[in-house]
Amino acid sequence: MLAEKTPAGFVAFDLLALGDESYVDRPLSERRAALEGALGHLGSQGPCYLTRTTTDPAEAERWFEHFEGAGLDGVVAKPDHLPYRENERVMLKVKHERTADCVVAGFRWHKSGGVIGSMLLGLYDDKGTLHHVGVTASFTMAKRKELVDTLAPFREGALDNHPWKDWASAMAAVSTGTPRTPGAGRMPGGQSRWNAGKDQSWEPVRPELVVEVRYDKLEKRRLRHGTKLLRFRPDKDPAQCTWRELRPPRRRDDPTVEGLLAG
Repeated sequence: MLAEKTPAGFVAFDLLALGDESYVDRPLSERRAALEGALGHLGSQGPCYLTRTTTDPAEAERWFEHFEGAGLDGVVAKPDHLPYRENERVMLKVKHERTADCVVAGFRWHKSGGVIGSMLLGLYDDKGTLHHVGVTASFTMAKRKELVDTLAPFREGALDNHPWKDWASAMAAVSTGTPRTPGAGRMPGGQSRWNAGKDQSWEPVRPELVVEVRYDKLEKRRLRHGTKLLRFRPDKDPAQCTWRELRPPRRRDDPTVEGLLAG
C-alpha cells in the first residue's frame, strides 16, 4: 500500500472553522485553544499533529537554537490578539542569519545581459582545494552594473591557473559515469536539479577577492537560498577563507535535538 510505503501526516497550526462555527474573526489565542480542543487528544502519535507554541521567550529561544539540527530555518512569531488576516503578512519569521567570508571565484551574467547576475563563492579545505559553496545574487540593477567594473580587472588571465578550470571535463566525466577528477573539489557548472533548462555557464575571475556574505541556511557545507552581499574584504587574504567560516547547526541526532523533537 502507498500509505505504508510513503506515510503522510497532517500538521495543523491554525483553525478557521469548527463545524458550522467560524473562527476567522476571533483572536489567535481563541483559535489556538479551539484547535487544541479539537485535535489535542491525538498527542504526538499522528497522523495529525499540532505545531508547538509557547509564550515563553526562553523556550522559543531554545527551540530556535536547537531545532535547526532538524532542518528548520527558525521560528515564527504571531501576535495572539489578531484575527485571521487573509493574504496579509502579519507573522514574523525569525530565521537564522550568519556571516561568512568567501572567495569570489567566478560569476554568471544576468539573464538580461550585460550585467552581473550572481557571483560564485568558494571556501578552501585543509588541503588547499577551493570548493564551490554557493552564490550571492541579491543585487539592485545599479549594483549589478557596478560589479561589472569591480570584477573586470580580475577576469584577465583568470582561467590560466584557476582552481576550477577542469570543471567542464569533470562534469562530463560524471555524466558518463567516470569518477570525478581527484582533488577537483565541489565545482559549479552542473545542470540544475530544479531547472534542467537553466543556463549554468559561468565566467572565471582570479580568486583574489573576498566578500562577506550573510546566509540563513547551511546544508552539507552549502549555502542554500542564496546569500546577501554585505561588503568586500580587501583586508583579508583569500587563503584565510576556509571551512571554518561556516558554523554547522546541531545535528538531528544530537541528544538535545532528539529530546526536543520527541517532547
